[in-house]
Order: sequence, then C-alpha cells, then structure tokens
Amino acid sequence: MRIRRCPAAVNPRYIGVSQNARQDSNDADRMNSLLKSSSLLRVGVVSTLGLSAFSLFSPVHAHHPFGMGDSSALTPLQGLLSGIGHPLLGPDHLLFLLAIAFIGLPRPRTWVLPLLAAGLGGSVLSQFIPLSDAVAPWAEALVSLSLVVEGLMALTATPPGWLLPLVGLHGFLLGSTIVGAESTPLLTYFLGLLIGQGALLLVTTTWSKALLHRLGSQGQRLSAGIWIGIGMAFAWVALID
Repeated sequence: MRIRRCPAAVNPRYIGVSQNARQDSNDADRMNSLLKSSSLLRVGVVSTLGLSAFSLFSPVHAHHPFGMGDSSALTPLQGLLSGIGHPLLGPDHLLFLLAIAFIGLPRPRTWVLPLLAAGLGGSVLSQFIPLSDAVAPWAEALVSLSLVVEGLMALTATPPGWLLPLVGLHGFLLGSTIVGAESTPLLTYFLGLLIGQGALLLVTTTWSKALLHRLGSQGQRLSAGIWIGIGMAFAWVALID
C-alpha cells in the first residue's frame, strides 16, 4: 500500500516559505494602511489650518459679495449675483453644503429639492422676522455649529433629518442680509440663492458615493472630526467678534 505524502511533509521548508509569504503580505497590508492613514491625516491637518486661517481673516457675518453695499440699494442684477455668490463665498455656508457629500445620505440626489425648499423657506421667513444686532452673533454661532451637527451625522450619532431645519437656518441668515430691499432685487436675490445652492447641492450629492468610496470609513470619520473642529472654531469667533 502506497502512502501519498504532501510536499510539506516531504520538504518542511515549504511550510517556512508559506509562513514567510503570509507574513510579507500582512506587513504590506499594514504598510498600505499606515500610508493611507498618514495621507489622510496630512490632508486633514492642512485643510484645518487653511480653513482656520481663512476664518480669522474673513468676516463671520458675511454681507453681499462683490463689494456690494446696502441691500436697499441693490439693482436686480446685483441681487441675482449676490444671491449666487453669497452662499458660495461665505465659508460657513459653503462648508455646510460641501459636507453633505460625506455624510452618507441614502439616495443623496433625492435630498436636493427638499433642501432647496427648506433653505428658501428660511429666507422668506427672514423677511417677516427681523434679526436684531444683539441676536445676530448668536444666530451666526448656531449656523457655525451646524457644521458640528453634520460631523455627528457622518459619525451616525445624529439622524440626517436634521439637515432640513439646519439648511432652513442657513437660509434665514442668508435672507436676513437683504431685508429692506425692493421687491425686484429681492426676487432676483432669491433666484440667485436657488441657482447657487442648487448647483452646489447637485455636485455634492452626485459625487457623494464616489467620495465615500474613496475616503473609506476611516476617511469619513476623519472628515467628520475636521468639520466638528471647524464648526466649533467658527462659533467661537462669531461670539467673540
């Protein structure tokens, strides 16, 4: 009777070669993980420093972009350009819209119209509820803290439904800067808000899944931490300014 022996039994060095190969593979995986973490950390640190410096030299309570003056003296064209540029040039508003990409919303494109409606509703409401100078810093701080809430959403610590009232709050602050304008510039300003915010929301929601796939769970958590830190810094600046 012939006994068939495996190569490992005939030549024990095969076992050592297999173990060395597995060890090399594990070392390579760990090295790739460390490199990825280091790369994400560098990106996070650079982004945080850059945005923090930008926040120190930028007014927290942004008015109309492009050097526009009093809202009551806006022309229809200025109102349109101001509506397009205001949410994009205000750092807190821009970062709020960008963060929607890494929250991990289910079917993100379906959120575009509800978010636009909530933002426009907040802007319309601001025309009937005046924002006093004493309350304005606290309102700006709340807007900045919305970045913190978005970071918690990315960490699944808060439900994504909070996005709707938060974007309504942003809309309220954006609308309050044009209180007292004539009806035509006011309408073109609201139209500009819809165009500017709608375009950015379409971009962020369209690329959300690809971004999350590229970031991975670790990158998503890192991004959430960066946004939480930025939101708290913006809120602090809004209250001490």
